[in-house]
Amino acid sequence: MIETLPLFHRISGRPVVVLGEGEAAEAKRRLVERAGAIIVTDLHTGIASGARLAFIALENDEAARVAVAEARSAGMLVNATDRPALCDFTVPSILDRSPVLVAIGTGGASAGLAKQLRLRLEALLPQSLGALASGLGAARAALRQRFPEAGERRRALDAALAAGSALDPLADSSADHIDAWLAGAPAGAAGVAEIALRSGDPEDLTLREARLLGTADVIVHDSRVPTVVLDRARADAVRLESDGLSPYHRIAGLTVVLRAPF
Repeated sequence: MIETLPLFHRISGRPVVVLGEGEAAEAKRRLVERAGAIIVTDLHTGIASGARLAFIALENDEAARVAVAEARSAGMLVNATDRPALCDFTVPSILDRSPVLVAIGTGGASAGLAKQLRLRLEALLPQSLGALASGLGAARAALRQRFPEAGERRRALDAALAAGSALDPLADSSADHIDAWLAGAPAGAAGVAEIALRSGDPEDLTLREARLLGTADVIVHDSRVPTVVLDRARADAVRLESDGLSPYHRIAGLTVVLRAPF
């Protein structure tokens, strides 16, 4: 189970309340400005302008609690700096490869940990990742024409974006290969693959098994398969619980059957 739901919120051109002075408040202002929002520094003005987000960076605990309560009563979602218990949302550490954004959060537990994870990923993800994303966005119509069926289109992209494949996201020049790949792109793998789990720990999955599970259109599993393993599948994959039954032959796409012999 996840404790918070990560979302990307469009705030460009919209009012956002940022209260407070000092380094913490200034950091929030820079972040909000970076996303193109209009900063409002007075709570009542923010309420009148229809702001839906508020960053409360007040040093006084009581003043912060009052401001949070007032903002919430006006329908705002609130982030209170250094006060996780008062937060409706937390601000992640952001890795920017626009339009690709990687947001790393710890639920307010440790901003330092989130920062260090971001720094590790900065070294891993090439600057060209944004160009690859933009190129795929521009090719969306051509990709739909090449693969009219959504599942077939998804499988083709999964195959192309895999490690070492034509559009490997970690390769610097992948964006330059989109047109050539699209001209001769094969359909991705379909059919049925079975995985016999060795334990209830998702870390025991092999790389191949993890890839199959993460790209499957349909997951067929018996009742003993733990949720932590099923969570490695796509959120929109069809899930069928089947103890000894075999309904998966009727479903198109890549089906992964999970068996739990333990």
